[in-house]
Parts: sequence; structure tokens; C-alpha cells
Amino acid sequence: MSRTIRDGAHIEVARSAARLFLEKGVAGTSGDEIAETAGISKRTLWRYFRTKESCIEPLFARMSQNLAAKLQKWPLDMTVERFLEINYDMSKIDAQEIEDSKLVVHLIARLDEEPALLEPWFMSTRATEDLMAGVIATRLELSPSDFEVRLCAATVAAAMRVIDETISRAAVKYGQVPTLAESNDRLAQAIRRASTLSFCDPVTPRGR
Repeated sequence: MSRTIRDGAHIEVARSAARLFLEKGVAGTSGDEIAETAGISKRTLWRYFRTKESCIEPLFARMSQNLAAKLQKWPLDMTVERFLEINYDMSKIDAQEIEDSKLVVHLIARLDEEPALLEPWFMSTRATEDLMAGVIATRLELSPSDFEVRLCAATVAAAMRVIDETISRAAVKYGQVPTLAESNDRLAQAIRRASTLSFCDPVTPRGR
């Protein structure tokens, strides 16, 4: 068993924990099992993760990082609808990201039955709020710490969380899987309706 976690291996621990949680439930999964499945020692696991539930944080964080990477490429002259249509194309998403997304969807769908998963989930939505503040600030040439920017980012991140939870529960519990176009449309509508600042449409940099 490894006594250290190599670079990038936190996500492997998260994937192992997620699969165990989905198979056995959080209460039925021990930290020892997560460590064994991930191929690390128990001591190493507790060196890097404060609780067994926190082991899935890197998986949620990976989703936020992927979102951030896409949003940072949002052209100023493009609407949110067009941006989502172009960037959320299954042909442009690699196999590992798809598998990670499936794990996240199933974890989100279990939030009602597994309240212990709420803390890592809410931590990831806070990360989404921070990245949205950066996106909004860039598009409107404001500071990410500006109150109005933070307020808008908070409402948009909350709307995105509701969409994620609604779609995940419907897909896993009722087999209601939306098409990619439908998911993009619902997400775009949620972002628009939650926005307190006008950043969803094309913007023109000052001085032009």
C-alpha cells in the first residue's frame, strides 16, 4: 500500500469512494475500505482526507474545474445559449469525464437518502459560485469582489445547483434522461432567470 498520494491521485480516491458509497451507502462504507480499494494505506487516507465523506470532494471539484475551463473560453460576443450549445457537445467530452459525470449524477441523486454527502456537494457549489464571479466580472469589466457581482454569482450558482439536482434525480430515480439539447436549454434558462446582472448576452468592452 502506498504511503503517499501521487500527483493527481486524489481523484482516484474520490472515484473509489463514490463507487463504494453508491454500492454500499455511506454508513456501510468504511475509510479502511476506501483506502484498500484506492490502493493506499489507511494512514495515508487520513493524512489527506479529514472524513470518509470528504473523499468524494475531488470528484465534485473536478466537475467545477471542467466547468471553469469551459466558461473561461466564453467569447464576449456570444450568448449563454450559444456558448452552452457549442461547449457541451458529447463529441468533445472525453470518456473519463463522461464516467466521472455519471458518478456525480448518481451521487447527487442520493442526496436525500445520504445527507452526509451534502457537505462535499455544497462545498463544490461554493466553488462554482467563485468561478461564476470571475466569469461575470470578466464579461462586465468589474471586480470579482464587487457586491453586485458576488450576489449575481450566488444566485446563478444556486440555480445551477437546483438544475443539477433536478436533472440527476429525474434521471436516476425515474429514468427521465433529457437530451443534451434539453439539458443545455434548461441550464441556460436557469442562468438567465437567476441573473441579477446582464452578462448572458453579448457584451461590448468599454472604449469600443
